[in-house]
Amino acid sequence: MPNHVLLDNVQHKDLKVITRHGAGLGDDIMFVATFPAEFRTLQAHYPIVFRKSDEGTTFEPVALFGFQQGENLFLTEEGWDAPEIPLLVERQPFLIGRNGDELLVHVDLDNPRVSRTEGEPAFLPHGGISDYLQRINSVLFTIHQGLQDNTGLVAALLQHELLESFVFDIELDDGSQNRLAGFYTIHEERLAALGSAALEALHQAGYLQPIYMALASLSQFRRLIDRKNRQAKHADATHR
Repeated sequence: MPNHVLLDNVQHKDLKVITRHGAGLGDDIMFVATFPAEFRTLQAHYPIVFRKSDEGTTFEPVALFGFQQGENLFLTEEGWDAPEIPLLVERQPFLIGRNGDELLVHVDLDNPRVSRTEGEPAFLPHGGISDYLQRINSVLFTIHQGLQDNTGLVAALLQHELLESFVFDIELDDGSQNRLAGFYTIHEERLAALGSAALEALHQAGYLQPIYMALASLSQFRRLIDRKNRQAKHADATHR
């Protein structure tokens, strides 16, 4: 269970954060939420699709790392095998909390990245914040702004009926069958059929570019399958 507390330079003066990546550090995840401002950098590495929120009342964009729960095909023995890591992964174990309208930095003390003996220090010996924590503060603010942008993007997509569910069947080189379901993507035909007024409105709202970035990201499914094939071959060779 998470143990979120307000970050404090007295109580947490010795807090360090392990910044390398691995399954034992919470990186064994199939996907993570993302937001429009991040689409341009992430689309070169990950498929960006949409899923229903946990409450089931709306949708959120996510960057896909694998085809089943707990599978992150970007994890290797050397770490995370991609030059761009989504900010909602990078920010761990920190998150934003609220006190009224004030935004505050919280930390999950039960996160496996939290340490007293190794990693990046959150605070300087005399109490000031470290360069690492300054970077995290910037990341958290960007995430906060970005997740707010998701509301408008999703509302626009639903207004124009641009989200469609899809099922992705995959046959690996070893003949095994895999299926990805439960996600949504942009309906290209409906997008192409939009009139000039609707396209202009999407452009003025700043949503048209992220929509095309999400569509472009679907080409990364081929690379994700390649990663799955390499992982399967490695596992087969290891067990021989």
